[in-house]
Amino acid sequence: MLWRFKKKFPINTTMQKALNRLEPNVAGLLCYLGVWITGIIFLVLEKKNNWVRFHAAQSLIVFGFLLLANIFLGWIPIIGTAFSVIIGITGFILWIVLMVKAYNGERYRVVIAGDIAEGIASSIGKTEEYQKPPPPPESGATPPKPPETKPNAATNLDKKIGSKIENYFERKRAGRITGSAFVIAWSIVLLVFFNFFNEYIAYYNADTVGNTVIWTRAPFFTNDISLWLPILNTTLAITILGHVILIVLDRYMLRRIIRFVIDVFGLSTVITLLSVFPFDFSVIPNSTIAAGVEAGVIVILICIAVGIGISLLVRIIKILVEMARGTQQHKANM
Repeated sequence: MLWRFKKKFPINTTMQKALNRLEPNVAGLLCYLGVWITGIIFLVLEKKNNWVRFHAAQSLIVFGFLLLANIFLGWIPIIGTAFSVIIGITGFILWIVLMVKAYNGERYRVVIAGDIAEGIASSIGKTEEYQKPPPPPESGATPPKPPETKPNAATNLDKKIGSKIENYFERKRAGRITGSAFVIAWSIVLLVFFNFFNEYIAYYNADTVGNTVIWTRAPFFTNDISLWLPILNTTLAITILGHVILIVLDRYMLRRIIRFVIDVFGLSTVITLLSVFPFDFSVIPNSTIAAGVEAGVIVILICIAVGIGISLLVRIIKILVEMARGTQQHKANM
């Protein structure tokens, strides 16, 4: 049946010719451009290039999963919309990052999805990886010919060790970029939620009038939240900006400094929330439960503040140790 369909509708002729004319990095970008739809198209049509097949499979897995998650979680009452917003922002960030990485010729792996995509791409057959074209030689100059040397056992061992080290750090960097992308998405969600939808953090009561169920809402936040929101907005804006910088410039010391600054603002945000405490849990009908919820919120906020404080102390010690090591190394080299 499939053979007859292909014979009647030769989809692999024109599209396959057009695909063969594309540069691999452009094809990799197109795998993500139409999310899971172009992922399926390139996975079906591409039979030779393992690098393009990997990106097609990863596009299908990542954006197919996000689509299904958005459908199922969107059905949840009240918080379904929040889940949809989180998934939408996460998907948009991943869409941009993956297209940029593919166009730059990188085999960027999303956590879990990248391993599954590797298996799918390799099941069709292994081909050479995509290599960036070398820069053109300067006018009037002839590129030097590399000396012909026969690789020995030591050279092969060095190459294997170097390849493993490079793959290790590439995976670590991929994990950091993915983590930063999720932090940015989550910060945007918190920014929107606390500024426009904070009244949904409330006590909900259902009253039945005839055959109709009417929900009433008593918000936990008071008007004093306006005293805390500027601090929260500043912290979230700095968090978003800091992680954008970390995605673009992945430097060890810069990473430590930015995370230190984010922790400082995070600690100030929690302390301000404790001091202002813009909550009114008396809207809960049961006074015992209301007192327990209030005490629980205070304990949780104190634990968060202590945790951030410990993290800040550890980061300060690490930065001072790194600076001391750098100073000693500089003196030794003089």
